[in-house]
Amino acid sequence: MSKNVREVKGEELIALVKEGKTVVCDFWATWCGPCRMLAPVLDKVAEEFAGRAEFVKVDVDESGEVAQKMGIMSIPDVYIFEDGKMKTHQLGYVPESAMRAFLSENLK
Repeated sequence: MSKNVREVKGEELIALVKEGKTVVCDFWATWCGPCRMLAPVLDKVAEEFAGRAEFVKVDVDESGEVAQKMGIMSIPDVYIFEDGKMKTHQLGYVPESAMRAFLSENLK
């Protein structure tokens, strides 16, 4: 696991969102190739955006009920939560430059 992105269970994600924190959450699974490709990308950009959001990962196999409630249909899916609700998301693997642009555009 990375030092910049911590793994949480779905219940902890819900608690963070309810607190109104800005959260970037990567919904993923261990068997997902694109998810494994995205992990180092997210880890690197998380370091750059560390003061602007809390970066977490939720394994959809371990937290399936929460993933279903959030409407996760495909993975990887990176959600940005702000002020207690989902602001936007980025579906699928994207290169570092695209992830950086997505976060720059959507994080305060």
